[in-house]
Amino acid sequence: MATRMLEYFGTLVAEDVGFPLTEAALALAQDAYPDLDLQASLAEIDELVMRVRKRLPRDAGAVQKLQLLNRFFFGELGFACNLNDYYDPDNSHLNAVLHKRRGIPITLAVLYLEFSEQLGIPARGVSFPGHFLLRVTTPAGEVMLDPTSGEAMSEARLVDMLEPYVREHSGDPVASILRALLTPATDREILARMLRNLKAIYLQTERWQRLLAVQQRLVILLPDSIEERRDRGLAFARLDYFRPAVEDLERYLEVRPDAEDATVVESQLDELRQRTRGDGDDD
Repeated sequence: MATRMLEYFGTLVAEDVGFPLTEAALALAQDAYPDLDLQASLAEIDELVMRVRKRLPRDAGAVQKLQLLNRFFFGELGFACNLNDYYDPDNSHLNAVLHKRRGIPITLAVLYLEFSEQLGIPARGVSFPGHFLLRVTTPAGEVMLDPTSGEAMSEARLVDMLEPYVREHSGDPVASILRALLTPATDREILARMLRNLKAIYLQTERWQRLLAVQQRLVILLPDSIEERRDRGLAFARLDYFRPAVEDLERYLEVRPDAEDATVVESQLDELRQRTRGDGDDD
C-alpha cells in the first residue's frame, strides 16, 4: 500500500507544468489516512465551489468575485485557523481541514487557491516567514490576504510580522527585503513547506514512522535536495532500517564531503555499518 501511494505521489509531482497542487496536497494525508478517497475529497471541493459560483453574476468582476468568495469561505463555511491545537498534524491534512473547517495558514491557503482558480480569481500563495499568505491581483493592484481570515494585510503589518525573522540575520532594513519575500511561491515550494511542517511536528513528538513517510515524500518531491536524502537516512536509522540508512548517508557524504555535519554523519555511518554487519539484514 505504502509503495503504491508513493508511486502515485511521484506521478503527481513529476512535472512543474500542470502541477495538481490540491490533489498532491490531499495525497499527503494518505500516510495518516490510508483509506482516504482523494477523488471524493476533490469532488467535495468542487461541490462547494459550485455553490458559490451559482451566486456570481455573469458580469462579476475580480473584486466582486473576491468579496463573495471571502464571505462564503470564511463566513458561511467558517474556515479559520486552529488556534486551540495549532500543532495537530491534522492541520496539515487537507481532508481533515476540509471537514473540520480548521487548519493552519498554508492548508487554508491551498483550499482558497483551489476555489480562486475555479472562479477565475488570480491568486497565488506566498511563502512568507512564519505565516503563509495569499497574493491576489485586482484592477487596483496586488493585495496580500491572510488565508486564516481573508483580511487584507498592510505593508506596515507585514513589516511588523517579518521583523523578528530578519533582525538577527540581516543588517538591511526590514522594509527593503519585504518585496523579495512577497514573490509568489511555486506549487512545489508550497507542497515542500507543508511537508516540512509535518516533519517538524513528527521530529518534536518522535513519531519516527510518520517522519519516515514524510521524508520519503520530500525525497520524491525534491530529488535534488541532498539534505532531504540525508534526513531520510536518519529517519531510516531511527527505525533500525540499517542498509537504506547507510545508502542515504553515504550518498550525502559523496555529494557534500565538506558539509558542516560531515564528521557527525560519518560517525553515525560507522555505527550503522557495524550494526548492519551484526544483524545481517535491514529489517
